[in-house]
Amino acid sequence: MRTAVTLYALALLVRLALIALYPNPAYPDAYYYVDVARALHAGQGFNVDFIWAFVEVGGRLPVDPHLPIPSNAHWMPLASLVQVPFMAVFGPVAWAGMLPFAIVGALAAPLTWLIAREAGARPAVQLGAGILAAVPAASMVFMAQPDNFSLYQPLGAAALWLGARGLKGDARAFALAGLLVGVASLARNDGVLIGLALGLLFVWDRWRAWRSAGARRPAIPLWAGVACAGLFLVAIAPWWLRQLAVFGDISPSSASGRILWIRQIADMNSVTAPATFSSFVGQGLGPLLESRVWGLVAAFGNFAVIPCSVILFPFVLVGAWLRRRSLDFRPFLLYAAILFGAGGLLFAVHVPYGMFLHSAVALVPHSYVLALEGVVAVVGWIAARRRTWSEPQAQRIFLTAAVVLGVITAAGGTWKVQTEWSQEKDLRQDVAVELPRLGATPTDRLMTADAAGFKYFTGHPGVVTPSDPLPVIETAARDYDVRWLVLERAHIVPGLDGVLKGTARPAWVGPDVYSIHLPDSPNDGYPDIAVFPVCWSSADTRCAASARGGATAAP
Repeated sequence: MRTAVTLYALALLVRLALIALYPNPAYPDAYYYVDVARALHAGQGFNVDFIWAFVEVGGRLPVDPHLPIPSNAHWMPLASLVQVPFMAVFGPVAWAGMLPFAIVGALAAPLTWLIAREAGARPAVQLGAGILAAVPAASMVFMAQPDNFSLYQPLGAAALWLGARGLKGDARAFALAGLLVGVASLARNDGVLIGLALGLLFVWDRWRAWRSAGARRPAIPLWAGVACAGLFLVAIAPWWLRQLAVFGDISPSSASGRILWIRQIADMNSVTAPATFSSFVGQGLGPLLESRVWGLVAAFGNFAVIPCSVILFPFVLVGAWLRRRSLDFRPFLLYAAILFGAGGLLFAVHVPYGMFLHSAVALVPHSYVLALEGVVAVVGWIAARRRTWSEPQAQRIFLTAAVVLGVITAAGGTWKVQTEWSQEKDLRQDVAVELPRLGATPTDRLMTADAAGFKYFTGHPGVVTPSDPLPVIETAARDYDVRWLVLERAHIVPGLDGVLKGTARPAWVGPDVYSIHLPDSPNDGYPDIAVFPVCWSSADTRCAASARGGATAAP
């Protein structure tokens, strides 16, 4: 127990340090969860006054465009809900919303140690895997973000661990796994894939007993399987009922087709690109197979590089092979197969953009145990062929090296990623300060590449720029009465590229009134961020040529 407490304390301190270094959400998912939490804290319910992507409103321009809209047509609610009690105590400040993710996410470290101990791993592997989970390589930077990483990881891994205990005869553990799957599914839709893995294992257990002609009883009694499914529904059913009442579908964004049937990631935020099964298969067998193969390659690549620091990944495979018949790892291996298969076959377009990693974090605790067991096995194999090696000493050295490697890549990756986040944050905060000086009122709507992010920094409602031709973008801006257009070099859609470069500006967009060109950006006259007034009548003088403000260079 002392080891578990120590590992939790280490993991919590690491995550609190992340918050101290960067006390803000950093990318669209995290901004969205915080914005929804703030709306809940303010008594507005699950409603937001921005559209982060048009999948929130059916994947097209609505017949009756309006703001606010019901939230969470795509993302699940748990990452917002856990922030609300902390905001009630400390106020809607950024660090308050991040605290629950540090507190919950830190459970991954003692859980990893417990998984290793339950599986009979040697003490050095138990401790080393726990430390790796406390400081999880290049994925560490995400572990204090107000996103579902730190929720889904311990929930998903614990459900897999309890499922393994069920296979070994612990009926209550298997039943409880259903509850954790339900709660994990409130963090991320992919939680149902863990439920699928547990369901298949239940069927396999009973099939194995049937094949034995009475010589073997099922390890998981029928009541435990029913209780597992029932507790899953207890957790998830209230949210599904809300989705049905509000949207008419338990997975509204999937119903639009812009999750499963798009051909490229830009189509997810298009309102004109076809997104049907017919259009999906109509792209031809060659492009279809190519996208599936690259999706699967990206899934393995993301997992190998980010949580496994590349070097650990081969040892994960070695450990998985050695433990392929172990009941302790059977739910993990089955979920991994389902998840990688889904990543390659169903969600291939989304995999390179982070979708897979959000779900794969549930694999990380078991993977670290397998990685270190793989290290032990490989070192033992080499030591048996080298008389000068002391096997115990060599194993200690290489286990320590594996853990140190994880810590080094965690520190280096965190520094690099947080530096990139800070640069983008500074640009958006500068715009937030400048907008009132430009005459923007609090109700003025913005069109940006990240409506949730600009809502977080500026407080302004708004809509995302569609990934469509300029006339479609104009229609969306007019429908939602957009007053300001904010363009960023790093997130520009092709239809507005000429506007940011100053080579093609439509009549409804005025000259830029504020822009920033960073010193380390290419010297091409192309700003890193720029603000343009949007005018729908000649009476709006903001778009007159004389209204143009000077460009500003950030120091």
